[in-house]
Amino acid sequence: MAGEPPYNPPPHSSGADPFRAQELIAKLRDSSPAQKRMSTGPAPGAAASIVAQATGGGGRARATSNAGKIHVQGSNANVTHTINEDERTEFTRHINAVLAGDPDLGSRLPFPTDTFEMFDDCKDGLVLAKLINDSVPDTIDERVLNLPGRKIKTLNAFHKTENNNIVIESAKGIGCSVVNIGSGDIIEGREHLILGLIWQIIRRGLLGKIDIKLHPELYRLLEEDETLEQFLRLPPEQILLRWVNYHLKAANWPRRVNNFSSDIKDGENYTVLLAQIGSEYGNTRAPLQTNDLLQRAEQVLENADKMGCRKFLTPTSLVAGNPKLNLAFVANLFNNHPCLDPITEEEKLEVEDFDAEGEARSSDGTILLQAYDKVIKGSVNQRHVNKRPAHGGEVSRFKAVENTNYAIELGKQNGFSLVGIQGADITDGQRTLTLGLVWQLMRKDITLTLSALAQRLGKREITDSEMVRWANEMSKKGGRNSAIRSFKDPSIGTGIFLLDVLNGMKSSYVDYDLVTPGHTDDDAYLNAKLSISIARKMGATIWLVPEDICQVRSRLVTTFIGSLMATSERM
Repeated sequence: MAGEPPYNPPPHSSGADPFRAQELIAKLRDSSPAQKRMSTGPAPGAAASIVAQATGGGGRARATSNAGKIHVQGSNANVTHTINEDERTEFTRHINAVLAGDPDLGSRLPFPTDTFEMFDDCKDGLVLAKLINDSVPDTIDERVLNLPGRKIKTLNAFHKTENNNIVIESAKGIGCSVVNIGSGDIIEGREHLILGLIWQIIRRGLLGKIDIKLHPELYRLLEEDETLEQFLRLPPEQILLRWVNYHLKAANWPRRVNNFSSDIKDGENYTVLLAQIGSEYGNTRAPLQTNDLLQRAEQVLENADKMGCRKFLTPTSLVAGNPKLNLAFVANLFNNHPCLDPITEEEKLEVEDFDAEGEARSSDGTILLQAYDKVIKGSVNQRHVNKRPAHGGEVSRFKAVENTNYAIELGKQNGFSLVGIQGADITDGQRTLTLGLVWQLMRKDITLTLSALAQRLGKREITDSEMVRWANEMSKKGGRNSAIRSFKDPSIGTGIFLLDVLNGMKSSYVDYDLVTPGHTDDDAYLNAKLSISIARKMGATIWLVPEDICQVRSRLVTTFIGSLMATSERM
């Protein structure tokens, strides 16, 4: 980052510097309210480990300087969680870079990269909301965020909860797994959970750009006899590995990489890759002549710096083979310097005609089975699931078909209409059949939600007509006159009716100064986006996007109203 001194690698030694460890603990203790309750304690024998005793709760936090790990107190006194120091530092640097100059964050940035201050500043949800919008623009309508200094002098716990509801539900909406984290965990500053969420958000932003539509030159990575459809079913991590190997092959280098850890930790493959794609910046293979791995890693990162890509990695995390930071480093390198030849007009037509969004995620069945287990609790026997390798490899076709066959079997057990569909159809990327299964799973989710609601209301079920009636009553309750006849009513497309429903649920949430007449496509889109963010602010799980509202996709609008009904009962 600009203004920071250049990194000077520590001398290679077998032990840790006790003074450096003491300094680390002092910084941790002074960095935030959560850390000020810590006081240093004696090391249990070795200078490499400095233990800080927590005065609150009887737990303790341990910083181990030689391993780059920090142990923080969990919610239970007998539980501690591990935070990777390099990950905390590099993700903090990323936040400082992408959110610099944001008017709503003001003087809060930059956060120190060597303390826990960033976690305290995440408590009100604003930093995380801004980070989500950086990774996937327009996910959150920032007009609904509670900001200090406007109508609100100081954010209280309720305001922070609302902001973090938006964060959690929006993170779900962009594909993050938020099973183990709630708004309360963010407000309490649970460092390991916040860091995990930050990584998922950053990862989504980095890998979301590895797209054939953004980079049609990815066509160059197809192997002999491989179709574009087969290639695009690869997860983005595999496409990145393919990209690295493509350039290693072009450089006549004999080695190949199969993961983001052990295969690149010696720095050799990085050296050759950067020399191949960065020769115009003066990069060479000179680091190969350096025997000390930390010194070689520093030289590798200096070469990356020449290309404006010294980001996410430090020499220690490179040599340690940190898979998250290496993945982020390679993704950022690809996004800035793909260095693939442009495709021909004929190839361009093939790329433009192909749309495989989502297929890579569903073809091996793992995501589908996770969705089943989330929607229908306990429905998946994990012993029957072939999981992806921990090092980032892919599931073999045979095991992928086993997974998708299991997904079909579970669907039939739950009354899905899956006549003539086999697991191989999903593994082979049959788009219509895959979407049919996903839609039925989504419908099952809303059905279970409404069934639970009906049970609480003493009814057998809730029909579409009852949902329409409820929505109209909510609009009227808020003093509005809008109403619909069905979920296919064209007036839904302006976005105003859904805002009126939300206003009836809680009038303080809808600022009608922000609502447009909805006569133009742009105005309608703004209304639809506003309604989704307000619903998430209430804690509703929303599965649609603004376009679904504007185009009045009735089945998805039904899920929106159903989720609002369930949320209303909890308010």
